Amino acid sequence: MSEPCWIRRQLSGGLLLSCREHRSPGLLAARLWIAGGSSVDPSDQRGVHQLLAGLLTRGCGDLDADGLADLVESRGAALRAEAGEDSLVISLKCASEDADVLLPLLVQMASRPTLEPDQIAIERQLNLQALQRQREDPFQLCHESLRQQLYGEGPYGHDPLGVADELEQLQRTDLRDQLSLLGQRGAALVLAGGVSQGALEALETAISRDPWPVSPPGQPLELGAASSGSPLALIEEDTEQVVLMLGCTTVPLADADNLPLRLLQAHLGLGMSSRLFITLREERGLAYDVGVHMPARRGPTPFVWHLSTNADRAAEACTALLDEWQRMLEQPLTDPELTLARAKYLGQEAMGRQTCGQLADREALLLGFGLSTTFIDDCLARAAAFSGVALQQAAQRSLGSPRLSLCGPTDGLQAAAAAWNSHALNRDRNA
Repeated sequence: MSEPCWIRRQLSGGLLLSCREHRSPGLLAARLWIAGGSSVDPSDQRGVHQLLAGLLTRGCGDLDADGLADLVESRGAALRAEAGEDSLVISLKCASEDADVLLPLLVQMASRPTLEPDQIAIERQLNLQALQRQREDPFQLCHESLRQQLYGEGPYGHDPLGVADELEQLQRTDLRDQLSLLGQRGAALVLAGGVSQGALEALETAISRDPWPVSPPGQPLELGAASSGSPLALIEEDTEQVVLMLGCTTVPLADADNLPLRLLQAHLGLGMSSRLFITLREERGLAYDVGVHMPARRGPTPFVWHLSTNADRAAEACTALLDEWQRMLEQPLTDPELTLARAKYLGQEAMGRQTCGQLADREALLLGFGLSTTFIDDCLARAAAFSGVALQQAAQRSLGSPRLSLCGPTDGLQAAAAAWNSHALNRDRNA
């Protein structure tokens, strides 16, 4: 039996609708994907899109915050909105039989949120508290430092939550200014699961009655170049552990080199059989945790290794981490390593398309990034053709000049910094 296809059509005002029936126990997953996100925050309003996203669930149209919450929760549905680096996404999961009532809310939330002053104050305070918790977490401090090293003041140079001082200054007029731009960079509505004709008709009626003009998704979006900072950053924290993060900016998801880098990610950091887990944790006991982070980005994507270790072993762990990075650049994967990396990549992709929500997320990303409907399947087919040398060459093109961020006690930082300064990987760059 062939897999159901996505059916796409344009609604009134230009909103692209993509639907797919999926076997489910009477459930529907919906994603309203709006291009932009924190990467288009104005330079003095960092955090405005995440603040706006939170407010979209706090009243829209004729419904105040309590009325919207009661309408959604009385039907056992889940509704949330969040801004990432490349998008603002409103997500809904509900019973198929309630979709005719709840689906039209998504467009109302994006086009007619109430933005009440008391709700702005509540949402702002929640975001400020989240930023404060990040400042108390050594892992987050290290991550934010590396983000600055990789992107500087560029579009990806701040957390979507923003910057506290700028968040405190945001006014209702600032939010309205950004609201007027929502959808102009592209938007799409994706539905997966039990999609009834009645729900589609209710959606069409609501949009016809209250138009929301938008541009098609996948529009060119100029994000600017990454602005790299210092190769080494030290954050002193009175802890017993040192957090190390080593990384580079690489290529967008659409770039041909993105796939071989993802195969390297699977080899190095996916599961207990991964290279870094075995060599740094299992064999040498250097890491409390270790992994590789490579999210999907429309612009320059970060490729980051992270490791937490005892402060007394910070120098040894730093040297070992740098040795592994250098090995990645100098030695191609063996055939068994490549076979396992492919299997992990294929398995991860299969696991990521099981639920209605996962299917909706993937379709929204493809539409939003302007990628073909067959992009993921094409990547799965291409993965079989790569050699270990091809992966090594992709690493050499993108990962030759990593930056290191360290967070922990002074003695551990100094020891790890000395290991960094004396390592061949760093010396070669400075030669």
